[in-house]
Amino acid sequence: MSAKDPLAGTNAPETAADPLDTVALDRPGFLKRRSIASSVAATPSGTEPVAEAPRPAPEQPADIAADGGKGEEDGRNGGGKGGKRRGQGRGKGARKGRISPEERRKKVLAKQAKRAAERLAQPQPAVLPPARPARLEKRHFGILLSLFLIVILPIAVSGWYLYARAADQYASFMGFAVRSEAGPGTSDILGGLTTSIVGMTNSSSSDTDILYKFIQSRDLVDRVDRRLGLRDIWSKAPGDPIFRFRGDDTLEDLLAEWERKVKVYYDNGMIDLRVQAFDPHDAQAIAQAILDESTQVINELNDIAREDALRYARDELDSALERLKSARQAVTEFRNRHQLVDPSADVQGQIGVVSSLQQQLAEQLVSLGLLQANAQPNDPRIEQTQLRISVIREQIRAERQKFGSESSSGELLSELVGQYETLSVDREFAERSYTAALASYDTAKADAARQSLYLAAYVKPTLAQEPEYPQRAKLMLIIGGFLFLIWVLGVLIFYSLRDRR
Repeated sequence: MSAKDPLAGTNAPETAADPLDTVALDRPGFLKRRSIASSVAATPSGTEPVAEAPRPAPEQPADIAADGGKGEEDGRNGGGKGGKRRGQGRGKGARKGRISPEERRKKVLAKQAKRAAERLAQPQPAVLPPARPARLEKRHFGILLSLFLIVILPIAVSGWYLYARAADQYASFMGFAVRSEAGPGTSDILGGLTTSIVGMTNSSSSDTDILYKFIQSRDLVDRVDRRLGLRDIWSKAPGDPIFRFRGDDTLEDLLAEWERKVKVYYDNGMIDLRVQAFDPHDAQAIAQAILDESTQVINELNDIAREDALRYARDELDSALERLKSARQAVTEFRNRHQLVDPSADVQGQIGVVSSLQQQLAEQLVSLGLLQANAQPNDPRIEQTQLRISVIREQIRAERQKFGSESSSGELLSELVGQYETLSVDREFAERSYTAALASYDTAKADAARQSLYLAAYVKPTLAQEPEYPQRAKLMLIIGGFLFLIWVLGVLIFYSLRDRR
């Protein structure tokens, strides 16, 4: 069909329905823009978008169209006379022939579509072709095979061995500590000499360290093996080649198995042991043997310490006795040589005589002063008193000279007094040293009569009621985690080297 244009008076060709008519007029703004973009995108690549032909104006009555045309012609004729005349020239018909809002909206949409087409017509960056679908390669099968060989198969073999072949093991636990008993305090004149001698055996910490090393030594392994036969005990599972004893008759192989079956834990002066065997009674017997041998070692250490302390005290006593004998012999020889029992006592006696004479001299001087003040100058009592004073002074002078006089051996008395005092001090020191050494020796003998160092077992060797080892689930987790970690590292290294090529 054809529509007649009332303004042009010609027949317009029939146009297809514009897709924008149903989209742009009845939708919100953002939907309108999306519809325009979709319509532009639907245009074939490399072709220019076709602008929409303007829709014909709706038909109007002939009289309205004629009036409108007349008004437009009058308006054109009166072009230079101002806006008022132009408005009057347009008239009523011009207002009725105004463009509708729908047509204006369509024009705007057409411009927007044109601009969008121009943007799309600009050269676009090249787009890489899409990646091909993923598919299995040879390396993938190799990785799966390595997962099976490195992780799954070893875990399966380990589980089969642990649950089908591995023999049950029983554990015996034991705990002990080294205790020391300090000796009784002794009164010591020399300020702690006896205590230092007696207290030499009270260091339990070092004894515990010695015992900890002894439990892991070849000596203990050899003693327990001679007592119980460790090779036979740890070889009672012939179907378990991993956990049983696989060595020969050498002590080195037995020591290696000892380190696997006997675990020693040392914490804060206390030692805990865990002994494993295929029979609970064997495990308990090994733990009891370790306790007995450790007790014997502690006793040996205790005996050695006591013997050392006793020997040291005896040596000190002998030395003090010899020193005391020498000091007394020196004093005796001094007395025999100078014919003096105690020069200090002789000097003290002479000092007493001089003091008495000086007192008498003072009394006579006082008497002489009184006589001279009260009697006549020729009084005979004054002469007697003066004579008595002179005699006393002469005697004092004679007594004082004895201090610096020579003895029968030709030595001065003052020097003899100094020599005697030196010998007296030496003798006194020797007597005190001898007293202290004798007390130390008596204390050492008392300590030797009792045990000052002993082994206190706070956990006796236990007898297991059910097997605890091997810990199968724990071993499976450790083996699986370790193997999986190795496999992951191998895969990462493989891909790292592959990416570098």
